[in-house]
Amino acid sequence: MPTDWKNVLVRIDERRYLIPRSYKPGMLTDAVIYADRAMLDTLLKDQSLEQAANMTMLPGVVGRPVAMPDVHQGYGFPIGGVAATDAKAGVVSPAAIGYDINCGVRLLASSLSVAEVRPKLEPLVDQLFRVVPSGTGTGGRLKLKRDILGRVVSRGVAWALQEGYGEPADQNRIESQGCIPGADPDAVSDRAFARGADQLGTLGSGNHFLEIDYVDEIFDEDAARGFGLAPGQIVVLVHTGSRGFGHQVCTDYLKVMLHAMVKYGIRLPDRELACAPIKSMEGQQYLGAMACAANFAFVNRQLISHWVRQVFDRTFGKAGSLPIVYDVAHNIAKFEKHLIEGVERLVLVHRKGATRALPAGHPEVPAEYRPFGQPVIIPGDMGRASFVLVGTPAGSVEALGSSCHGAGRLLSRTAARKGRDARVEQDRLAGKGILVRASSRDGIVEEVPEAYKDVEDVTRIVESAGIARRVARLKPMGVVKG
Repeated sequence: MPTDWKNVLVRIDERRYLIPRSYKPGMLTDAVIYADRAMLDTLLKDQSLEQAANMTMLPGVVGRPVAMPDVHQGYGFPIGGVAATDAKAGVVSPAAIGYDINCGVRLLASSLSVAEVRPKLEPLVDQLFRVVPSGTGTGGRLKLKRDILGRVVSRGVAWALQEGYGEPADQNRIESQGCIPGADPDAVSDRAFARGADQLGTLGSGNHFLEIDYVDEIFDEDAARGFGLAPGQIVVLVHTGSRGFGHQVCTDYLKVMLHAMVKYGIRLPDRELACAPIKSMEGQQYLGAMACAANFAFVNRQLISHWVRQVFDRTFGKAGSLPIVYDVAHNIAKFEKHLIEGVERLVLVHRKGATRALPAGHPEVPAEYRPFGQPVIIPGDMGRASFVLVGTPAGSVEALGSSCHGAGRLLSRTAARKGRDARVEQDRLAGKGILVRASSRDGIVEEVPEAYKDVEDVTRIVESAGIARRVARLKPMGVVKG
């Protein structure tokens, strides 16, 4: 019998609900859901709340796991979920990071205005579509042998800069400076290396995209100025991850973790949450492989940025310069120190469809942004808007320094395709001044705006809950989809 969630959930306030520990046996703590009444109704349509309850059952869980307003059902762990486990006594779960390890988003800002770009928008989008490969199984402009790819995933963006893909200033504006420590290429399978050999510098498919936007509205003038954002300014969003390399790492280690669960006597209600103790051989190997995939993704976005810059330079000259505002991961596990019930503890924070959102003054925020906090980049859908937020002190404590990561799907891909024609949808967006290029018809109809929650609502809930603050809204002009 389906759960009557309205009788289970405890309303904390207008933006928070609690799944109490008493909901079912095995829960080690409560789970917090960020949603208003309207958003809550969308969460009742899938298994995301059940999966949120299951987050609390991970051995060694500390604090209260949270689900963001863009939460929806994922593999084992909800997309939009955040959970921390003790760094010594806890576990790591591949499903709590996801198949697309370090799927993330990068924001580049130009000095160009809408008036300067609009007359050249169509050839600009066409050029970007040609130079940045997109689509399922599409290979890129590089094909790297295993020894070179091993250096890529060990060094991250530092490798790309050494090879001439980017500018020295880029590294300081990327989460973890574009390299997660502890990468272990020996923990990565031959199959993963083979799948990733020609995929650096490619978008892939699904919800991944390259987008030309403009700054539509500023909400926090000081932070926007600090981030280099102004009304009417042209910016570029790059949303992609670790492609087949990361997918294979997750696939490989889910199998490993199923055996590890038996070995270490771990029982969970969903086998998809398979995990292993962080300190175990299996846990350490997965973390080493995960870091490799995360670094692959950072380099992937770096190469795409390099080629986007070349297109802008050819089109606009020096005015087309595109410095990075910031680059953030939203599928990752990271060792961080957090206040848990008033005590600072070292924990492994699993974020799956959630963005790190650090407050002003935090040492991991780039020095130039430290007076404001870490930029939090939230892509929406290709017809409405995206947002730049900033982390807050309250979110650092209450939500493990995390925020939402996007709009969150409302419709499955099958449902989104039903009754829709790609050409009609493309024309509809063009009528709104948004040019779309895609490698497949499905890339358009599966990603129509109606397939997603309204990112305006998602970010409003996050802001009113106090875990992040809105800085700027971006509106799309040109989109490249897989």
